[in-house]
Amino acid sequence: MAKINCPSIAYACLAAGLLAACDTGAADEAQESTAVEGESTADVLTGTLDRSFAGDPIPAVTVATPDGETLLLTDLGEPVLVNLWATWCAPCVVEMPLLDGLAADLDGQVRVMTISEDLRGAEVVVPFFEANDLPNLPQWMDEENELAFSYGGGAVLPLTILYDAEGREVWRVIGAYDWGSAAAREEVLEAL
Repeated sequence: MAKINCPSIAYACLAAGLLAACDTGAADEAQESTAVEGESTADVLTGTLDRSFAGDPIPAVTVATPDGETLLLTDLGEPVLVNLWATWCAPCVVEMPLLDGLAADLDGQVRVMTISEDLRGAEVVVPFFEANDLPNLPQWMDEENELAFSYGGGAVLPLTILYDAEGREVWRVIGAYDWGSAAAREEVLEAL
C-alpha cells in the first residue's frame, strides 16, 4: 500500500489556492495596475540575488504564446533569463520596462523570456502588452502555473532566474530588481 505524504499534499493545495486567489478573474481594470500605491520605483526594486540554487536544471515545462506557439524550456540551448510575472503583480509591472531595456541591450547574448503566470492567459496578457511599450519582450504564458510549482509549490512574483547555455541555473532574484542598472547587466554577463 502506498504511503500518503499528507504534509506535501497540504502544501501543494495551499500553494495552488494562493496562486489561484491572486488571479481572481476580476475586471481587467483591476489587473492593469501599473503603480504601487505610495511607493517610489526604488522602494519596489528590492529583490536580491540568490546563488543557492546554482546548478539546478531548467524545468521541463512547456510555455505558449497567445498565438498558440509552444516552447519546451529544456530545448532552449542558449543562455536565458526567465522572468515569472503577472499582470496583477504591481512589482512585476514596475519591472517590465526595465527587462525590456535589458533585452534590447543584451540581444544576441542572453535571451530574456518574460512568462506570465496569469490564469486568464492571453485574455489579460495581450491587452497588457498592447497598453505598454515593450517591443523586446516576448508574450510567453504559463496558465497552468507549472513553472511556479516547479520552483517549490508557488513562486513569489516576480521571480527571475538566469540559466546558462546548458540549462543550469546560475542565480535567481526573488522580488523586483533594477534590471536597468549597469550592475544588473554586469551580473548577467559575468555569469555567462
